[in-house]
Amino acid sequence: MPKLRITKESVERVESPATGQALYYDDKTIGFGLRVTPGSKTFIVETRIKGKVRRLSLGRFGKITADQARDLAKSKLGEIAFGGDPIAKAAKVKAEAVSLEQALESYLRARKDMKDATRDDMRKSLKRYVGDWFPRPLMSITDDTVRSRHEKIGERSEARANTTMRYVRAIINHAMVEYTDADGKPVIPSNPVEKLSRQRAWYRVERRRTLVKPHELRPWFEAVCALENEEARDYFLLLILTGLRREEGLQLQWKDVDLVAKTLTVRDPKNRQAHTLPLSDYLFDVLDRRHSTKRADFVFQGPRGRLQNLRELQQRVRDRSGVNFTPHDLRRTFATVADSIDVPGYAVKALLNHKGGADVTAGYIVIDVERLRRPMQAITDYMLRHAGMRTSAEIVPIRKPTPGAEI
Repeated sequence: MPKLRITKESVERVESPATGQALYYDDKTIGFGLRVTPGSKTFIVETRIKGKVRRLSLGRFGKITADQARDLAKSKLGEIAFGGDPIAKAAKVKAEAVSLEQALESYLRARKDMKDATRDDMRKSLKRYVGDWFPRPLMSITDDTVRSRHEKIGERSEARANTTMRYVRAIINHAMVEYTDADGKPVIPSNPVEKLSRQRAWYRVERRRTLVKPHELRPWFEAVCALENEEARDYFLLLILTGLRREEGLQLQWKDVDLVAKTLTVRDPKNRQAHTLPLSDYLFDVLDRRHSTKRADFVFQGPRGRLQNLRELQQRVRDRSGVNFTPHDLRRTFATVADSIDVPGYAVKALLNHKGGADVTAGYIVIDVERLRRPMQAITDYMLRHAGMRTSAEIVPIRKPTPGAEI
């Protein structure tokens, strides 16, 4: 290992490496050294503690002098000689000082598989409801702190209170693994959010079951078709006629729409499995018309850019039709219509891109996109008939085969 007498002059003469780091050790004070990187020169102390080589940064050259660093190194080495562990102590102090904001960024870096929409929601929710916690050390977030804030958020939205605290819980669980002392023990001994579970203090939030009912389809379709914003009009039609999720529709690109095969493909859906759907005749006409005047890569992108102000556009449809709905209600409407006309369960799961779950038999069934074309068309016919847009359409239920019947 390179050795030199560490002084102001010798440190100034040491050249920085182009990449990586170079280590130099003092030829007089054992354990005292200098770490040099392309951008800095840092004094260090290095020694064995409990049989392991440990290294502690003492300070950058320029912030402290070589003589100050030598004296500090001797002090640390003396502490170690008497059974102390300043390196573990420094690591613990550093870990205890980690703020919620720092832990959030560490968590997001670690979760490489997290979707952008989830990342955005996590950042926005945490900033809005616990933003004042961001500069605080994680160690300062207590059971009582969590319970009090959970209740406060719940006064406004019980669902958002639960979501926000689940985000906090995930970050702290990550921090318990990421930030440890020199012996690898978690600096944060327990997760304060867990007290909500122990006390059964989570809000009971019922799953939404709203949808566009059959008698509401006519006013809903009329209100949507009356929208001046063509992107919004066709976007809402796509959602209700395919059951796609909000972001799946917004992210749809023309390269994933095959007007020859009459299919569309969602490349990165919620379950990470690419999802190809057949287009019903009505939806084909909608997309074919859009394609003839396409202006960009995304299907729902107009002269002013990507589709914006969805809430405002939804409200216009609500005001005109009297039907209260969200984009996910349209997915729920699609699934309910499919079930009402006896589309087989496996086909419904395939149309919605749901996994087979615990049903072992479903795992052996591979449903080709062409086998979904008839149920997709039947769902469209049902909706258009109730909307008064296809009065002559004959709805033929797709019934499950009777046991023992010939197929």
